[in-house]
Amino acid sequence: MLFHKKDLDNPERYYGARKRLFIGLITGTSILLCSLLFAGWIIPFIGFSNIHPSLPYFFGLIFGAAIFFICWTTLGLVLQILKGRAVLGSAKMRGLTIRIFLPLMTMLARLLGIDKCRVRQSFIRVNNELVRSENGKFEPKDILILTPHCLQASDCSLRLSYNVDNCKRCGRCPVAMLLKLRDHYGVKFTIATGGTIARRIVVQEKPKFIIAVACERDLTSGIQDTYPLPVYGVLNERPCGPCLDTTVPELSMERALRMFIKNPGPPLLFEAAFGHADTKC
Repeated sequence: MLFHKKDLDNPERYYGARKRLFIGLITGTSILLCSLLFAGWIIPFIGFSNIHPSLPYFFGLIFGAAIFFICWTTLGLVLQILKGRAVLGSAKMRGLTIRIFLPLMTMLARLLGIDKCRVRQSFIRVNNELVRSENGKFEPKDILILTPHCLQASDCSLRLSYNVDNCKRCGRCPVAMLLKLRDHYGVKFTIATGGTIARRIVVQEKPKFIIAVACERDLTSGIQDTYPLPVYGVLNERPCGPCLDTTVPELSMERALRMFIKNPGPPLLFEAAFGHADTKC
């Protein structure tokens, strides 16, 4: 397999997703929320004053504080996305993005006629950058690689969802490569047949960090389901269509591992591709 220098520098693939789409949607959502809050205060303003002269100002203070909070968090998130580090106290704002902004952004995108797949791709990209800026390094035993069963060759007769070591490592699917990465770095690796099984695996394995491989829909829902556990998402590739013989970029997987493992040691795939150790990770 031929690797290029640009793949080493930035091997994550988001299918053309742009951070500016996420920034535009989160900004539009915040403006809409602030407008609704302002309308919720100004419409009954006269009625409030009939009850007590100071009541409109009391509720105005509450609504103003809410508007200020929304604007502050939105600005902090946008600056964190652009700068790659926490600013304005935004270090723990990933939860707001996942729990509050993403559902509202999806609704706004639907109203604007924007494909939800593009929104999910943009969200995954932004989530990964937030995870990178908010989380440090982990022991290998605390990292879990979680993948869907569609990575396994469709004509393979072996059952890997309960024990990945049943794999014969024939190389016809990415599972053999992921097992090599697991053995090389000492992390955990499991295959899930669905969202319910994936959640059960997370409960059983108790990882502190997850590198998840899936399509846009499953990655987005998985990131939401496992919060506040940090999840770094790697989009799979679907040369045969969705849910059938999918693949995963090898460089993306090793780069993700090396970004979050304490003292990762010598690389595996990078040495094979370039003939020298990776000095950037």
